[in-house]
Amino acid sequence: MLTATIGRMSNRRIGGAGGGSDKAGGGLALVAAAAVAIGAVGATGGAGLGGSTAGESVSVRGKSEGKQSAKKGDRDGAWKKMGMKVRKQIRKQDPECLTASHGQVREFLLRTPCTYLDRELLVLDDAEGNAAVLSLAWVGFRTSGDRSRFDSVIDVQGSGDIYPLGAALLGMADIVFTGYNYDAEPNGKSIAIAEAEAAGGQFEPGFLDALAEVASQLPRP
Repeated sequence: MLTATIGRMSNRRIGGAGGGSDKAGGGLALVAAAAVAIGAVGATGGAGLGGSTAGESVSVRGKSEGKQSAKKGDRDGAWKKMGMKVRKQIRKQDPECLTASHGQVREFLLRTPCTYLDRELLVLDDAEGNAAVLSLAWVGFRTSGDRSRFDSVIDVQGSGDIYPLGAALLGMADIVFTGYNYDAEPNGKSIAIAEAEAAGGQFEPGFLDALAEVASQLPRP
């Protein structure tokens, strides 16, 4: 069984008034993604409902190997180590971050503009029909100091967030990003942000958090 590993953002509320997601499980939450019409998803509903359970065969070593594959840019290999594969995805590149942010995060970006924003939304599933949704964002800055100061803002509970991509183009219904399965990885002048949620079936405790940890290691596409 995979042991839960809570990342550096474990006490941070992602979001605030108007959107985002909440590690405390309350407050306003950005509705971002969803139970997918992809055929391969056997069970419906979120984690804890009927169906088989994913993550039982994914050990801590599997997560470690997945992170190593992700660091090398081997996306398929990273998901394979986690027992998952990509079913659908959407990607968007933006030259600025203001229109995709809110709260104190947006206020920071108004004073210290980012140099780019790349976002992805992915649907992953396993052989048992369990499905997960991943939101990823890569945010770049002019200097590593700017990025570090951005970290100190986005890490604070209730400070705002970068919005995940919408899910309509993937034919998805609504799912709430709770913020419990979240990780961020700074790298020089940029930071990679990842968040995972169940879209169908069941997952072992810690599996979705591990999935976010692996995803945060991926280089900018």
